[in-house]
Amino acid sequence: MQIGEATAALLRLDEAAPGTAGQLVALVRVIADEAARTPRFAKSLSAVLSPGAAPAGAGGASSVRHALGTADPENTAPAQRAPARRGKRAPGPFDPFAVYREAGEPGLRTQLGDLDVERLKDIIAEHAMDYDKLAMRWRTPSKLRDRIVERVQSLTTKGDVFR
Repeated sequence: MQIGEATAALLRLDEAAPGTAGQLVALVRVIADEAARTPRFAKSLSAVLSPGAAPAGAGGASSVRHALGTADPENTAPAQRAPARRGKRAPGPFDPFAVYREAGEPGLRTQLGDLDVERLKDIIAEHAMDYDKLAMRWRTPSKLRDRIVERVQSLTTKGDVFR
């Protein structure tokens, strides 16, 4: 399409839908200015508008799919699944900080001794005691109990120097 034909088409459009032609001219002006300013954009625009590319109005919906890159089934990427979200752990059976305040370390160790590995991990997860991302991999109850006691003591006495 030549510039004269485009001008005539824009004048007809302006008669049918006033204002639309002006918006279309502004759009083309912005695109042309950007193509003149940015060589990479000009190259991409040239590739899209090359004689080998399908004309914009020629194929209807299929040309839109072609422009979006989805007309060719080989060109479409497979739909990506969202990664499986791991379930949130259950809250711990008791608050180790409250037990430590009331009964001290021996009382806390006694209550922790009654729990299985999963309940110990629930306490660790609930109170963010897995600072090095290792405790949730452990399967030994004694190591998990030691981590809980260590973190409770550390966080309970934190700031004592200022009291």
